[in-house]
Amino acid sequence: MSTALFPQHVIARKRDGATLSTEEIQSFVRGATDGSWADYQLSALLMAIFLRGMSAVETAALTAAMMNSGGVVADLSNLKLPKADKHSTGGVGDKISLHLAPMVAACGVAVPMISGRGLGHTGGTLDKLESIPGFNVNLSLGEYRAQLGKLGLALIGQTAELAPADKKLYSLRDVTATVESIPLICASILSKKLAEGIDVLVLDVKFGRGAFMADKAKARELAEALVAVATAMGKPTRAILTAMEQPLGRGVGNALEVLESIECLKGRGPADTMEVTYALGEQMLVLAGVVQSTEAARAKLEATISQGSALEKFREMIRAQGGDARVVDDPARLPQAKWKVPLAARHRGYVQSVDAMGVALAALRLGAGRAKAADPVDHAVGFSELAKVGERVEVGGRLAVVHANDEVALVEATRMLDNAIVVGEARGETPRLVDEVIG
Repeated sequence: MSTALFPQHVIARKRDGATLSTEEIQSFVRGATDGSWADYQLSALLMAIFLRGMSAVETAALTAAMMNSGGVVADLSNLKLPKADKHSTGGVGDKISLHLAPMVAACGVAVPMISGRGLGHTGGTLDKLESIPGFNVNLSLGEYRAQLGKLGLALIGQTAELAPADKKLYSLRDVTATVESIPLICASILSKKLAEGIDVLVLDVKFGRGAFMADKAKARELAEALVAVATAMGKPTRAILTAMEQPLGRGVGNALEVLESIECLKGRGPADTMEVTYALGEQMLVLAGVVQSTEAARAKLEATISQGSALEKFREMIRAQGGDARVVDDPARLPQAKWKVPLAARHRGYVQSVDAMGVALAALRLGAGRAKAADPVDHAVGFSELAKVGERVEVGGRLAVVHANDEVALVEATRMLDNAIVVGEARGETPRLVDEVIG
């Protein structure tokens, strides 16, 4: 190893504000993958990056090194269809991927989607999918390719071959207070997404009380960085800024969100959920080149709902991945909570706010999410029929239904949810959901 590539030398250069070379960045990522850098050395460079930042060139080099850290990038050249994916920075009640992916696939665009699990207040697509009995998210790279060739759709977890450095570095970021670094976020998201074998990418970057980045200006900064790095690496990318002040849709919790996505595919989805769904889907189809305008894309997506082709694509995916496709027509086959208790309004008036973070923490108390990565998840629990900002309620009217499997958690989560929903005389202002398209 060159003296210049000793971990302590690389750490010192970034600590002092230097721009790291591609070779130095590759040494860091290789050290995370093969163990040649100790955890404390990896952590020290992560903190130096957090404090000193990275240039666009450095961030692109880090992304490329992490993307290739497993020595393989998914080769989907066997697919003749254009390949598009979508990624969300995470929110409350964000089940968009579950129904958007089959909608886009039904439009003739392959959707190779590698997703993650929930941690903290945000839910994970894999946890939601695993609430479908038998559904297998752990396909091998070969099985992933074969299913995409047959269906044009696969929703799986990260394989051991694809971007393994990210798993190691993310676990260290989580315990060293270095998660909120835009270069590190960019590299983490894009290394996995670009390793999937996609042609184009659309990003849902959220801001507001229930978002990873509450501040809109910081969310825009992240969106612009993600688009710049991905585009520089040859992947046409757009980002949409969307608000996360109140939960998306009316269901929060794994099986409850699967149920809502099925309702979306049947044409009965909540208006806010569908607004974000169409906004993302339009950009996916336009970037993939199957239509020339967002108006044409919207018509094509709507047709997949009215004609039932997206719902059938969802059924086929469940069946292909070992799941019980009967849940599409028989929701009782999804996990059911022991208690389903309505939350009644104590005042008449209008719903003025529904604090997304407060709702998320209440769902976490029920067991719908994880405080730590090793925590189990209860797929049945959460909230349904959530009231939306601007709606009129009477005393005793329903604000939500709490789904619980533990009596103590039921009491505590109901109290937390009640505190998260504010009812008053003035009509609450419905937040603007789709704020800006970047790229």
